[in-house]
Amino acid sequence: MAQETTTGSPAPKATAAAPGTTLGTAAPVDTPEPPQPHGTAAPRGSEIRRHELATFLRNRRERITPEQVGLPRGRRRRTPGLRREEVAQLSAVGVTWYTWLEQARDIQVSEQVLDALARTLLLDSSERAHLFQLAGAIDPSPAAQCPTITPALRHVLTQLEPLPACIQNSRYDILAHNRTYARLMMSDLDALPPEDRNCMILVYTNAEWRKSIVLLDETMRVMAAKLRASMAGHLGEPAWKMLVKRLKAESTEFREIWERYEVVGGARSKTKQFLNPYVGLLTLDHTDLWLAPDMGARMVTYAPTDEATRERLEKLYEIALGADVEAGAGAA
Repeated sequence: MAQETTTGSPAPKATAAAPGTTLGTAAPVDTPEPPQPHGTAAPRGSEIRRHELATFLRNRRERITPEQVGLPRGRRRRTPGLRREEVAQLSAVGVTWYTWLEQARDIQVSEQVLDALARTLLLDSSERAHLFQLAGAIDPSPAAQCPTITPALRHVLTQLEPLPACIQNSRYDILAHNRTYARLMMSDLDALPPEDRNCMILVYTNAEWRKSIVLLDETMRVMAAKLRASMAGHLGEPAWKMLVKRLKAESTEFREIWERYEVVGGARSKTKQFLNPYVGLLTLDHTDLWLAPDMGARMVTYAPTDEATRERLEKLYEIALGADVEAGAGAA
């Protein structure tokens, strides 16, 4: 067969081996490397992810015993863990399709299938997140959107007293808070049902919360713009769509502001003022402390800007603490 050459370049002439070497040994250091064959290229990011996904699935499949998923072991089981056809059956997908997935074929995987695979392979929350990340998909489950509120985080919230502080996700859900925050903008945040403990819902629909915010119009505009920016990374997720749908249904102000399509991203520390129902005017520096690299979950903190506000926060904390003590005594 004729030697393939680059168009327009003559084929190299054969040469004898250098003294002390044989044909086929390594060339001298100063000899240039031969050109790469046509059509070869470094693996793309998507190809690398597919191979990582295939390896991850195979590894987790081999770690699960049949007994763990309610299957009989049988006598002729030569492979460790589950067989491919067993994973496919338990996940309600085709055997051929799942085999292609473990072979790193270029195929599309839906969130529903990934969810089924995660359940079949008994993945924990970290492994599930890794699975969706390798597949380039967004996990639609509510647990994936909310960070775990650990005892350590709750301890930090308590130690910040009398400074108001809470933990929110990027959708403005209030996931945890300390006593002072519970009474910062209303008489008692804990009296609300969990589905209403969302700062977007409160600032647009709750009369008591709205009354406490000195610059309400600016606050509503900035919060809607931040929500719009954050939503770009969560398009199609049910919880996000339901939040916007509810806000549009319950607030004409939100509908009007949302249609402006304003976007504000990133953390912004600023001074805010609140008219507290217990202690009066509070002037506070607002700071977001991010709990994850993707700037999703954050600890929201408020620090007094003057001595009068500091004294009022201490009084507010005493009120909150006393109310909780009374509530506990009543429950007993």
